[in-house]
Amino acid sequence: MNASQVTSADGTAIAYERYGYGPPLIVVGGATCDRAKTRPTAQALGRRLATLNYDRRGRGASGDTAPYAVERELEDLAALIAAAGGSAALYGHSSGAGLVLHAVAAGLPVTRFVLHDPPYVPDDEAMKREARAYATELDSLLAADRHGDAVALFFRTTGMPDEMVDVVRQEPGWASLERLAPTLAYDSAVMGDASHGGVVPADVVARADKPGLVLCGGENPAFMREVGEQVSSLLPNGELRVLDGQGHVVPPELLAPIVAEYVVGEQ
Repeated sequence: MNASQVTSADGTAIAYERYGYGPPLIVVGGATCDRAKTRPTAQALGRRLATLNYDRRGRGASGDTAPYAVERELEDLAALIAAAGGSAALYGHSSGAGLVLHAVAAGLPVTRFVLHDPPYVPDDEAMKREARAYATELDSLLAADRHGDAVALFFRTTGMPDEMVDVVRQEPGWASLERLAPTLAYDSAVMGDASHGGVVPADVVARADKPGLVLCGGENPAFMREVGEQVSSLLPNGELRVLDGQGHVVPPELLAPIVAEYVVGEQ
């Protein structure tokens, strides 16, 4: 599919697609996701919203400029919001929700936002050590150009059994995952794995003062629901909705009406 482009503040070209009409919404994918992965959700959202679906920097048809900083991704979103008409709602899934949170806290012209399963860890010393260890090992693997091992590390860290990782490594799509491997470090930076052990950044959440909805799958592990509750309670204007019977990935036909209803709710 042909994509349009915006140019971010540092000159990086960011590719995006537009679907539908209505209030503008930008879809922000998580780790290992390019716009092809988020396209079904964006198309479903396009039935009620003018939806922009983009490749985050370093992914798909978007460019990349070293050195990486979370601030560069916020500039990417600022350029996309300008292309959307000057203000927009944001929907972020997984670590994309972390990026959305930073964008709102930074004062970008966001009307409303949805954080879907932001993957922070509880404020537990053991889990914080694991997050920091993940960031350190990931950086080492990427520095050694061991992109396949970096993707495998990510999958194991997120709970995939070793035997399943071995199976996935033999599938045709593995090569595309390896191409996305360097961006795993970007998501790790967004989530603050090295800087603060991947816990909820209370100071950032407190600055995200636009209306915000936190979505959490009811079938997720208990700690993920607890994190969702924590984020929603810290947001100045937040609410929580638990999606009964759903895990981390929700079918677009179920997800899109919930997101669209919230975005359209009070214009």
